[in-house]
Amino acid sequence: MPHSFGWRARTRSMFRKKFRQHGLPHLSQYFLPVKVGDYVDIFADPSIHKGMPHKHYHGRTGIVFNVTKSAVGVRVNKLVNGRILEKRIHVRIEHIRKSACQKEIIARVKSNEAIKKAAREGGEKVCLKRQVKAPREGYFLAKPGGDGTITTIQPLPFSDLI
Repeated sequence: MPHSFGWRARTRSMFRKKFRQHGLPHLSQYFLPVKVGDYVDIFADPSIHKGMPHKHYHGRTGIVFNVTKSAVGVRVNKLVNGRILEKRIHVRIEHIRKSACQKEIIARVKSNEAIKKAAREGGEKVCLKRQVKAPREGYFLAKPGGDGTITTIQPLPFSDLI
């Protein structure tokens, strides 16, 4: 049988629904509040064939640049021959999910603003940069049933057994 290079080739596991998740999407998916500038994840819903993105964009994150009545325009980066191009694709709303990629950044900005405000009132300097996790502190492990004293162990001197 000849090799297939079709539009949906090699998508057996990509375009399938999870166990007991088959069927059409919920109506809340159609009312997803999407605005220009939002980060969205592209996940093709195999039960809806209209407006399905190409398999290359499945699982990619992009930024919304256009919203129409039934579709969303998304800017996505694509690696083409060693360079990254910004592709602008239109995808129906069924194949879009809100992305959580900015949640950690937004939470960190809010906490940094609160820390800065407290530092200004206290009149002290504070470093807001993320710090590398330090190694754990050393400790002595007490022997079960022991008295808690530290004993030093020395190696035995080498003796030739000829």
